[in-house]
Amino acid sequence: MTAHVGELATRLDDAARDRVAEQQLSADHDLSLAEAYAVQHALVSRRLGRGETRVGVKLGFTSRAKAAQMGVSEVIIGQLTSRMHVEEGAEIWLGAYVHPRVEPEIAFRLARNIDPQLWTGNVTEAVNAVAPAVEIIDSRYRDFRFNLADVVADNTSASGFVVGAWQPLPASLDNRGMVLELDGRLVQSGSSSAILGDPLRAVAAAIRMAGRHDIPLRAGDVLLAGAGTPAVALVAPGTVSATVSGLGRVRFRVTSVR
Repeated sequence: MTAHVGELATRLDDAARDRVAEQQLSADHDLSLAEAYAVQHALVSRRLGRGETRVGVKLGFTSRAKAAQMGVSEVIIGQLTSRMHVEEGAEIWLGAYVHPRVEPEIAFRLARNIDPQLWTGNVTEAVNAVAPAVEIIDSRYRDFRFNLADVVADNTSASGFVVGAWQPLPASLDNRGMVLELDGRLVQSGSSSAILGDPLRAVAAAIRMAGRHDIPLRAGDVLLAGAGTPAVALVAPGTVSATVSGLGRVRFRVTSVR
């Protein structure tokens, strides 16, 4: 399988750059989870080779219901790069994606360099700020369909993220209302408790998974904890905003014109 890792990463990278949906890798490869993460690393390495930098990590399947649906008992981890970052309030072009969706999230900022293999500290020592966020997910697979190995190889559908104003960690983050709006119209609402029961648990999960899959964690990195609601298809033109109770709002614009 090792000989095919680079080839599979190239397929996914080309699909993202050409904005054309690709056949699921599972259609012709029976990937183990370890092999899927090897493809993810090769995929991210291609981006780094073009001058991007790692700026953080994101978790997937932090919703217990979604994890059960996929038949998994552990979260998955993906890697964020500098080109995925969208400034709060900025405008993005819909045509830069294959079939993007958006979901409201909670973002953390790492307080220090962390060696995931050695870390024994408290999660509140690992992060020094929190913010409302929106993740843009964009599976490179046809019909936005995939199995577990497919989505891990595709860097957990990571495509873009927007982070609002950073603020100090509050005493508690569980059971906070989360709202997603398109052009001021409510399209999804939920609770931060959908993120592993408490978003702070995502910090420990990210450190654990980063150690398992050799992903660096550095001071200032962004950690996207997971979605508080189901994802919604991104459309243009329009404005996307997400609000987390007590943390504020984050927003950006979408255009259909380049």
